[in-house]
Amino acid sequence: MTLPAPAHFVVCGFDGLAYRLAEQLTTRYDTDVVVLMTEEQQRKAAARDFAELDRVRVLVVERISEKALEQAAVTEAAGLALTFQDDVGNIHLALQARETAPGLRIVIRMYNSSLAHSIEPLLGDCKVLSDSEIAAPALVASALREVAANPVKVAQRTLVVARRSDVSDRYVICGLADTAAEGGPAMLPRDEQTADLVLADLRGLPDLESTLGTRPAPARSHRIGVIRTFLGALVSRKSRIAVSVVFGLIILATTALAVSLRIGPGDALYVALATVLGGTEVNDDYTTWQKSLQILLGVAGLALVPLITALVVEGMVRARLAVAEVRLRQPHADHLVVAGLGGVGTRVLRLLHDRGVRMVAIAADEKSRGVPLARELGIPLVIGDPGRESTLRAAGADQARALLAITSSDASNLETTLRARNLRSSLHVVLRLFDGDLARRVRRTFNLPYSHSVSYLAAPAFAEALMDREVIGTIPVERRVLLIAEVVVASGSDLDGGRIADADDPGALRVIAVNEFGEPRPLWRPAPARRMRTNDRLTVVGTRAGLSALVRRSVAGSRTRRRPG
Repeated sequence: MTLPAPAHFVVCGFDGLAYRLAEQLTTRYDTDVVVLMTEEQQRKAAARDFAELDRVRVLVVERISEKALEQAAVTEAAGLALTFQDDVGNIHLALQARETAPGLRIVIRMYNSSLAHSIEPLLGDCKVLSDSEIAAPALVASALREVAANPVKVAQRTLVVARRSDVSDRYVICGLADTAAEGGPAMLPRDEQTADLVLADLRGLPDLESTLGTRPAPARSHRIGVIRTFLGALVSRKSRIAVSVVFGLIILATTALAVSLRIGPGDALYVALATVLGGTEVNDDYTTWQKSLQILLGVAGLALVPLITALVVEGMVRARLAVAEVRLRQPHADHLVVAGLGGVGTRVLRLLHDRGVRMVAIAADEKSRGVPLARELGIPLVIGDPGRESTLRAAGADQARALLAITSSDASNLETTLRARNLRSSLHVVLRLFDGDLARRVRRTFNLPYSHSVSYLAAPAFAEALMDREVIGTIPVERRVLLIAEVVVASGSDLDGGRIADADDPGALRVIAVNEFGEPRPLWRPAPARRMRTNDRLTVVGTRAGLSALVRRSVAGSRTRRRPG
């Protein structure tokens, strides 16, 4: 039986998420896509050429309205995705689309989660998602050197991603990836024992904080770091250098004078302090060398007094400014620096604050979305260009535990990262990059292995929602994504009567549980020889391609000739 060709999808948007979504709908789900945008939005999207995507038609209109939706043939579409970064505008468009096509499947991108939960039931056949909410846990996990993002609730179990060495075999659900494989992580390997990254039951990880590497630094090192950064906030780097030079000269001259006069440390200190504070006194018994050292101490004393005065004045002024900017409320040491307070940065701030992680935020200007939240939560805030060394120093990047460069601009994030690495070459950096090819080259050339694309992390969930499939969770592994989803076996489908081994696809998909029709609890880790029946619910972990292939095989009428066995 030949399945009917799927109807097209309409995507209203122009940014990275819209591009990734259109790409996945055409390549992974074999559908046509109409991308709807205005002329102004097309100019902003110049860096992302939608026309290079096969089966994607770009429709440029003067204004996104009911008429524009009709031009995109929304009444004949299988679904509509509204991906603008405008909650109210997306709601307005959704209402217009619902009037035009009452049965249309609608997926809306919204930042305001509480508003989203209210909108979904009112619009019917609608799913509201937040790309920042999907991507933020992965960014936080990378910054804290964790192996996973948030735990995922599946049936009666809570599943987490963990290192195989941290969990006993009885709690391992399946092997996810061999991260040591050549050329990048090998996803869902045929031999699960080779996977060092596993999906496990939370009960097998009683010391989850230790497993994820989020224990706080020792108290002594923390106190030392606090003192250093507190003093650093009061005195500028140039002033510290000037004082260090003067004191260095005094110490060298005192040591040389003590050796020349053959006197003890106490007498040498007395002579040095008397000369520095009281001025040079004529002593005919001194040799030329000793007189030169005495004069050097006198000059250093002349320089020391105005320097100390300047330090006091500077410290008072900088302290007032720092308190006004909430910079001294938590001194900068062993903290995280979050550069970029857009939608994603704001979500990251919330997650880190909820976990009690100390941080400093950098916003390009006062109008950034996360500025009010940072001030409300008492998070130290620096306003300025994150790509400038002075801004990074003010945020304590040279003493930080990690830096997250997560603005919406690849160029800005890369500049921030390289500038921060100049301050401290060993700094742990998490980089947000849209361009996958750029990320690969940056990783190889600049040794920056931790990079994520927000649109790449979020697009699979949006695509599955358009297909009216519920994604239970997403698992980021470096720049790749695995999906946890449920698939129902339809009568007469290719899966009906087949074995679990027939559904498994090494490298692409693995069945981790089967919920038989009428049974309240699922069977975890089913045997490969177990037969699947009509209305069985399969819980699977897979790549986007693997999940799409399984869904096609699960629908009625998809039965093909199966090899015997």
